[in-house]
This record gives sequence, C-alpha cells and structure tokens, in this order.
Amino acid sequence: MKITFMGAGSTVFARNVIGDCMCSEVLRDSIFSLYDIDAERLQESRVILEAMREQKGGYGKIECYCGIENRKDALRDANFVINAIQVGLYDPCTIIDFEVPKKYGLQQTIGDTLGIGGIMRALRTIPVLKDFADDMAEVCPDALFLNYTNPMAMLTGYMLRYTPIKTIGLCHSVQVCAKSLLEGLGMADKLDDHKELIAGINHMAWLLEIKDKEGNDLYPEIKTKVDDYLAGNGGNKVRMEYIKNFGYYCTESSEHNAEYNSFYIKSKYPELIEKYNIPIDEYPRRCVNQINSWKDEYKSILENGIKNHTRSIEYASHIMEAIVTNNPYEIGGNVLNSGHLITNLPEDACVEVPCLVNGSGIHPCHVGALPVQCAAMNMTNINVQLLTIEAAVTGKKEHIYQAAMLDPHTASELDIDTIKKMVDELIEAHGDYLPTYH
Repeated sequence: MKITFMGAGSTVFARNVIGDCMCSEVLRDSIFSLYDIDAERLQESRVILEAMREQKGGYGKIECYCGIENRKDALRDANFVINAIQVGLYDPCTIIDFEVPKKYGLQQTIGDTLGIGGIMRALRTIPVLKDFADDMAEVCPDALFLNYTNPMAMLTGYMLRYTPIKTIGLCHSVQVCAKSLLEGLGMADKLDDHKELIAGINHMAWLLEIKDKEGNDLYPEIKTKVDDYLAGNGGNKVRMEYIKNFGYYCTESSEHNAEYNSFYIKSKYPELIEKYNIPIDEYPRRCVNQINSWKDEYKSILENGIKNHTRSIEYASHIMEAIVTNNPYEIGGNVLNSGHLITNLPEDACVEVPCLVNGSGIHPCHVGALPVQCAAMNMTNINVQLLTIEAAVTGKKEHIYQAAMLDPHTASELDIDTIKKMVDELIEAHGDYLPTYH
C-alpha cells in the first residue's frame, strides 16, 4: 500500500497523520511517500518520521520527492493521498492577506476559511489542486484524496465538482466540538458515552443534538449556564452567543466564527472586540510562534530523540484502515450536498455531515433540514464559497468582487467601490501566486 502526503514540509501535521498510520497494524507496512517543494522542510520531516518509524518497529518505508518535476512519482500508484499544502505560506501570502485589508479598515482573526483572507487563499490553492488532480488522474486514478487544507469547503467543493478524483474533506473541529462546550460550562462529566449529531458546513456545522449516556437532552441544562459564561472572561464567547441567539453551538472556535458574520468585528463598535475577547490578527501571531517553536522543537528532537507517538484524534488513519479492512467507522466529513443530504442547503454546497466509511468507500448520511436559522447562517458562508469556486473555474474577476461583496464581515465594514479596490490590490500583491483574471 502507498500513502502519499502532499505538503509534507508541514512537519508537525505530517508527524501526527503519518505517525497515526504507523500506530496501525493495518497501515504500518505502507510506503509513505512524502512530497513538498521545500527541500529543507522535507528533510526535517524525513528525519523525524524515520526516527518515529524505527521507534515503532521499523515497519514500512519512507520515500521523499521534492519539486514539481517529481510530483507524479510521489503520487504514482498511491492508494491514499493526504493533502496539507499551504500555497504561499505565512510569508508572503498570509502577510498580504492581513496587511492589505487592514489598510482599508478590515480586521481579521484567522483569514483561512471565509472573508477576504479565505477567498484569496482559495484562489491561490485551487490551481495547485487542479494540477494534483490532473496528475492523480494519470498515475493513481483510484486513490482517495483526503483534504486537510483550508478553506475546506471551497477546496473540497472544487475537487468534488470539477475533478474526477474521489475526495473527502477532513477537519478535527467535529471531534472536539462537544468537549469544548461541556468542559467550558463545567459539564465535563457528561462527556462519557454522550450522543451527538453534527451537521452544517465546515467550521460552522451545528451541534444539533447532544444527549448524555441515558439519552437525556443536555441542551436545557447547557442553556441555563450560557449567561454566566458570557458574563465572565472566557475566550469562547462567540459560540456561546450562537446558543443564545440561534439555539445551537457550532464546531469551530470563536476566533474563527467571529469573522464569519457581521456581528462581532465592527470598526464602528470597537468595544465589541474586548467584550467578546476577539483576538484580531490571531493567525499571523500563531504563524510566527509556530515557526519559532518548531525551530526549538526540531533542535530538541535532534539532541534528545523523538517522543513516542500515540494515535491522535485525526480521522485520516481510521478512514484508511476502515477502507482496507472493511470494518465500518463513522466520521464527520466534508462532501458535496448531492441528493440534498441537508435539504435546505443547495446541492452544489460542500457540507459537513456524518459519514460511514467501509470497504466500498465514504457513505455520507442523509440529515434532512437544518433549523431554518442555522441554514440561513450557513448560506451567508456558502454564497461566498460558491462564488469563489466560480471565480477560480471561470477566471472572471467579477466573481472575486462578488464573493467579497457578499462576504458578511467584509460587506458590513466596506462599501462596494472600496471592496473592489482592495481586491485589485490583493491580486496585484499576490503576483505569480495567482492566475490572470479577466
């Protein structure tokens, strides 16, 4: 079996996912094919993964491929392809995504999923995914593409609509959703054998049901605790406000969700930033901290050896294991809304729903209709996602303008002419990281 990891220079994530595979008796004898365009980062990953492989008993084999000219060889005959690329990295592209909008008065927290940052990230990543898909169609047409790269819904939606490659989008926010809620409200004792139903879109999938092991609905108790939480200094206030105003909790963090709507980041009301503990420019800070901490961690690993890896919460290894063994496994996956899995969202949307995985692949589950207010919130994000994909496919700049104009946060802060000027400046600043639009 061959498992290819695209973007293997993302060493920490490659260590987690490939390390998970090395923890599996079913997967550990695989060929682990590592691909990146950065030779130095690829070598760092190789050193760590080779050490981990030896620690786990020396099973399998690691191969490394660097550069576009070697990409097909990295993919050739792969059974599974894991995608974790970041086109343009922190420097220069993430810096551009934050600094240019800031000139126009537009503040962001994360900028990787929606908003103008998410739009630009998708536009520079989709052309690369098209190249991946073309290569896979030639050298591993039956492989399953496991996408971890953001913006999840835009990239996975593109792959499923416009390429022949079998694709599933994966995000760990589903696995930790109930935990973050119950622990935050002092209800961690309810986590044991709890039951839940989560559906919606990536980073805004709704915790529609949460029950304790006896089957009792936990939402009534949860709702009695929300006001006290909001009166305190907790960092998860946006999602708690969702419970208060929309009736349900959602999957991704409050720093993410603060920029997915028009409610919380408003230059006219700067006091909201403090009230809701919203960390403006959070993602650039994380990038700088991660770059610096990785240097220290890598030095420590070289001096002291690697710590034993235990299987993480990531879905990838469990999906591969379920397909190889035909032992069923349930995930929360990002798939096309074909056949209206969620009946009040469009079929072209990429939705996040429960999926059963077995020897014949990924089987998304029918959910039905979301509560109307939850579907309405999702649609404000889906509009941007669909228009961004349209811009990438058609090459029409007007669709980039329209995506930005319909983005809830951008539209709440800027007028149409300013939005267009900002988009034009972003396109120019990204240079060769973007194709030419007409």
